[in-house]
Amino acid sequence: MYNAVVIAPFGKVGVQVDATAGFVREIVYLDDSIPASAPDSALAERAALQIERYLADPTAPFELPLADVGTPFQRRVWQAMCEIPLGSVLTYGALARQIGGVPRAVGQACGDNPFPLVIPCHRVVGANGLGGFSHHGGDGFYPRVKRWLLMHESNQLALAL
Repeated sequence: MYNAVVIAPFGKVGVQVDATAGFVREIVYLDDSIPASAPDSALAERAALQIERYLADPTAPFELPLADVGTPFQRRVWQAMCEIPLGSVLTYGALARQIGGVPRAVGQACGDNPFPLVIPCHRVVGANGLGGFSHHGGDGFYPRVKRWLLMHESNQLALAL
């Protein structure tokens, strides 16, 4: 199902690519029950290496060809998320005001993001706390992933100061 499964501190990261067309189809967070798997193509290897570099150093850039997906509104939200600086967060409401939308629609677009890590949806939080993540709330696996990513980025920023 995945062209590569990368081990992460919070579980695993699965990568789906279209090696023939030359783009990444999807990046997903996976729990520890999914076995790691080596990349099966050059593009999957490129994606896996960039994910591994980010997990070691959140300042590592992503340079991957991504599938051209999403509605125009989702793409605006995703572009705005890419502009949130490392170690910073925006609320759903602030992001909505920035792009001319409403918080609930921004939250939906964040949850629909097919390229987490590359498009840092974890940097968008609720007005009164963490907010959801990948259409999941509460204290389960996905909120733990979001917390880890935010800590990973903020710790790296603190070390750089």
